[in-house]
Amino acid sequence: MDIQLVAGEGDILWRPTPAQTEATQLAAYQHWLSRERGLRFDDYAALWQWSVSDVATFWQTIWDFFDLQAEGSREPVLASHAMPGASWYPNARLNYAEHVFRHAQADTPALIARSEDTPTREVSWAELQRDTGALAAKMRALGLVAGDRVASYLPNRVETVVAFLACASIGAVWSSCAPDMGATVVLDRLRQIEPKLLLATDSTTYNGKTQDRAGVVDALLRELPSVKAVVHVPGPLSGQRPIEWRDGLPWAEAIAAPAELVFDRLPFSHPLWIVYSSGTTGMPKAMVHGHGGIVLTHLKTLGLQQDVRPGDRMLFLGGTGWIVWNLQLGALLTGATIVLYDGNPAWPDGQALWRFMDEHRVTSFGCGAAFLINAMKDGLRPRDFAPMNRLRAVYSTGSPLPIEAYRWVYDAVKPDLWLASISGGTDIASGFVACAPTLPVTAGEIQCTELGVAACAFNDAGQPVVDEVGELVITKPMPSMPLYFWGDPEGRRYRESYFETFEGVWRHGDWIRFTPRGTAIIYGRSDSTINRFGIRMGTAEIYRVVEEMPEVRDSLVVDLEFLGRASFMPLFVVLKPGCVLDAALKNRIAQEIRSKASARHVPNEVFEVAEIPRTLTGKKMEVPVRKLLLGMPREKVASAEAMANPASLAFFIDLAAQLNQPEAP
Repeated sequence: MDIQLVAGEGDILWRPTPAQTEATQLAAYQHWLSRERGLRFDDYAALWQWSVSDVATFWQTIWDFFDLQAEGSREPVLASHAMPGASWYPNARLNYAEHVFRHAQADTPALIARSEDTPTREVSWAELQRDTGALAAKMRALGLVAGDRVASYLPNRVETVVAFLACASIGAVWSSCAPDMGATVVLDRLRQIEPKLLLATDSTTYNGKTQDRAGVVDALLRELPSVKAVVHVPGPLSGQRPIEWRDGLPWAEAIAAPAELVFDRLPFSHPLWIVYSSGTTGMPKAMVHGHGGIVLTHLKTLGLQQDVRPGDRMLFLGGTGWIVWNLQLGALLTGATIVLYDGNPAWPDGQALWRFMDEHRVTSFGCGAAFLINAMKDGLRPRDFAPMNRLRAVYSTGSPLPIEAYRWVYDAVKPDLWLASISGGTDIASGFVACAPTLPVTAGEIQCTELGVAACAFNDAGQPVVDEVGELVITKPMPSMPLYFWGDPEGRRYRESYFETFEGVWRHGDWIRFTPRGTAIIYGRSDSTINRFGIRMGTAEIYRVVEEMPEVRDSLVVDLEFLGRASFMPLFVVLKPGCVLDAALKNRIAQEIRSKASARHVPNEVFEVAEIPRTLTGKKMEVPVRKLLLGMPREKVASAEAMANPASLAFFIDLAAQLNQPEAP
């Protein structure tokens, strides 16, 4: 093992030992390839190159290695290579839930659940199977059939997992909205798909405060005539006032009658779930993923790339409206236990989550980069109060992780730890560039491209480039690309989203640089690029510098050059309590950007704000803020209910009014 607690880009912070490498699922897969297929590869780069050169054979080896259970023919693997329009395993039938319960065992729990207002609960595989079978039978009794939509307005708790698995077992199509979403945001999603059944809670707890959601559910039911029945999952306020929802069925009653859990095997591309884009600036895209594509992809991503093993315990911090909740479910496909954490991870204090992970022997922990950054800024040292002896891996996603946070993890959390930065998306329910347990961790860089993902950087001419910043593109089909968008029968919106820039090539909308070593660095969204004096730069390059400063907790930068206006680039910062944005700090911020990023990208002005506007999944709202500051009306910029902190826009609304005052005659 080679550990250097340094913060320079390109420095190796961790390297697996030969014993650690040999224990991985990825090593087992490579041994299997050698033994069963006669395929041997000198390193990960060669393995990846083969996986994208012969995608059909690669994905068939994933099927065989993980021994997928299906009926029908496995041929052809890929009936059409077209993008969009790729057709995977058109003659095979399987079921996601069946692959979960293949791993049922008596000596490990299926779920461990913790919420702010209830004690930690362990759920055995037998309990999970019992309740899933009972609810699936009740769904059938309510008239649900394969293809019907089932909507969830539930927090991250046991009942939500049971409901999803019951839904998948009968072939109904799952769609989840987190209960911190308001009625307008939820309706923007659910009106599109017309659910037949709604599972909802009346209340939740966050940060020690109880939130009544019964009124939101009432509003949903008034606007969703397609809903024929509601299953009521009790919250902390249950029993304190009457709940009268359409054909309401209490959760206890919905799972009361024991029934055998039966799995309906479905076409490989039968819809499994519908997930959504953020919807902050327009109607959310309703992305449909299939049973087979998700089973294959999540076995590869969770099993090989993230090295989640049978008996492991995986916690991925995120609400039920974020794709990481769906990804965490995939750990069940590997035989692992999933650990559900509902509520504020920093309640009642910043040590709470770390202590919980130590107590419950979590082996794999995923979170948004912001969680790690905030813990670092708060001066936490988890290793001093929570040794987490079984913790093997930390996965960071949602936004680029600054180099200083890499160093903090190894210094303050655990020195012998695999820190994996991941970049993917709701669009594919997995990663494009991510991690591999057999590779070293390099400060500020993502370890590798995932197997089977033909990712590269394109320049403006549509040519692949290495060691240059370009558009992240995917040149060959993947099984977890959306089947289609719901309500987009001609595929127009689907094509516009991914395939308009480069014919037949998926453009994801991120700036990326692939190094000659095969690692990658994300530079932010290409639609929020800063173009100062003809020099383009991704916003992540600014954040990487600014947010390493101890005084700065968070930041956002936009470029307001538009239709001939002079370039004006403001930087907005959230400061650590007790710090003051005086002239000296502004000058130091400018100097840091000038020396570490670019002299041409020093901001014209630095503003202090209380919060950076973020979506419900924690992404910085760069494009909406830019549009607002350029004079677009507030109501056309962002839906307040699609934001985590809508009050944060007040500062930017006031600033927009100042910036867009008409010039004096």
